[in-house]
Amino acid sequence: MKAIMVMYDTLCRSFLGPYGNDWVKTPSFNRLADNSVTFERNYVCSLPCMPARRDLHNSRVNFLQRDWGPLEPFDDSMPEELKKHGIYTALVSDHYHYWEDGGCTYHSRYNSWICHRGQEGDFCRADRSMVKLTAEYKDRMKDPQTAGILRKAQDQANRSRQVTESDMPQARTFADGLAFLEENADTDNWFLQIETFDPHEPFFTQPDWQSLYPELAEYTGNKTDWPGYDPVRPQETQEDIAYVRRLYAALTSMCDFYLGKVLDCMDKHDLWKDTMLIVNTDHGFLLGEHDWWGKTVMPAYEEISHTPLFIYDPVSRCHGQRRSGLTCPLDLPVTLLDFFGVPVPDDMQGHSLLPLIRENKPVRDSVLFGFHASHVAVTDGQYTYFRAPLAGQSANCFDYTLMPTHMREFFSIEDLRKAEFADPLPNSKGCRVLKVPAKGCYINPVNFGTKLYDVEKDPRQTCPVDDAHLEARMANLLVREMKKADAPLEQYIRLGLPQDREITSEDILSCRIEEEAADTPDCLGQVKWTKEARNIWRAWAQMMPPEALEAASGTMLQLRAGHAEKEVTADDIVAAVKVMLPPEQQQQILYFMMTVARAD
Repeated sequence: MKAIMVMYDTLCRSFLGPYGNDWVKTPSFNRLADNSVTFERNYVCSLPCMPARRDLHNSRVNFLQRDWGPLEPFDDSMPEELKKHGIYTALVSDHYHYWEDGGCTYHSRYNSWICHRGQEGDFCRADRSMVKLTAEYKDRMKDPQTAGILRKAQDQANRSRQVTESDMPQARTFADGLAFLEENADTDNWFLQIETFDPHEPFFTQPDWQSLYPELAEYTGNKTDWPGYDPVRPQETQEDIAYVRRLYAALTSMCDFYLGKVLDCMDKHDLWKDTMLIVNTDHGFLLGEHDWWGKTVMPAYEEISHTPLFIYDPVSRCHGQRRSGLTCPLDLPVTLLDFFGVPVPDDMQGHSLLPLIRENKPVRDSVLFGFHASHVAVTDGQYTYFRAPLAGQSANCFDYTLMPTHMREFFSIEDLRKAEFADPLPNSKGCRVLKVPAKGCYINPVNFGTKLYDVEKDPRQTCPVDDAHLEARMANLLVREMKKADAPLEQYIRLGLPQDREITSEDILSCRIEEEAADTPDCLGQVKWTKEARNIWRAWAQMMPPEALEAASGTMLQLRAGHAEKEVTADDIVAAVKVMLPPEQQQQILYFMMTVARAD
């Protein structure tokens, strides 16, 4: 037996023909669906990129324990388990996060690995502009704004060396993957993972692919192929949004083309007779939906969390069929181990999908998912429940690790000074671990609040369900899944969820009342605040010194004289900013305010 995994980053199911799209050119995905099982309700688990890959190795709910980081010394690893049992494992990838601080222990779990550099802002080649910028910024290299400038400059340097399609990392990655298949088609006992960073932003590809979408040539606006993780701004038009979506579509069509090469190779060597094929992704992306670009700063809406998955099983040879049973990334490593007859380590939490593929037997009734230090979500396939932390508990979250690195750097000395050794985790094989205060997103998840959606009736998640009885049922399901995932104790505390009893509708209603009271500032007396105003003030309270916050309160009191009982709105805070700050300082502050004010 042998197996191939073709993995993409940021592949949105709504842009694929098998999931109902009728305008993006994806003939190879259509062909794949004809030759495999298409999964209707596949959801993410840990987000985003590297946390999702840790799920694929150790088959555990990782986002409750730590943020982005390497495999831990105590982690089980699916490719390493295969390797131990005589299955040759190979990784061919252009996903450059594998070769940064926060991903540095994944690739070496395989027997062999090949990397292709040059995606996004991968610091792989120097040119004159990068040398000059480095000299210019010096000690500001780690400043977030500076880092963004440097990554975009590096991206331009990388693109300058990708003159033709064959120069592009995706093309080179698939060329090496196909070379492995040509070399080993008639051998047995191997697992090949072909993994491309595409169609992750920036949505850069060659003109031939963009020509499939002629409207791109007609665009006269100023949007680029690299959207930020920001709200859609008031001045951005539907034409702007359509332009970015078409750029994404062009890159998706390029991905489709190289998938077709893998299918051609399977046809050529009749690999269908003995080779499992898995085609998957880590998450989706917001392309203007919910008036947002990107991911990470908002709840993991359907466009981010509900992802495509295709599997061909050479034993059952099921093809052209669809499965509606719930699945998630934790299930893929267990499925592969089961397929090869390799024992599943006790600490793995996923389920083999072979019963679902072969007999249409469901293997799970819910999926837990989310970003570390943000909402914790659960879906049963019909309802999706995003539980936000309590206003006073959002910072009550920790990284548990023996590998203290972030994406591109070590944990800071200041953070490590705050660390303590915690007792062993249920999956740490008896090892004590560092417990370090987590760094949350710049937009507090409290801003969005707890939300419940009926994704069968409302797949775009535009109308939250207000039903305390239903919310209580989903809250109990969330607690059940958190217990199964060995969630740390503080995760229940930060979410306001009891572990030791059933949650009732009365609990839900009383929590809402208590949270609104706790989250309402008292600096202007006993007056109501809109959700947007509370969000801005909460962000200010975290960033500003007490005297600045007191000055802002005083200004607002003066401006509200004569209508002090009126509900406080975001406009009241904007008016105070315009009084307190000179015009040249207002724009950046006002943009930040409008961003953190978002409650949906």
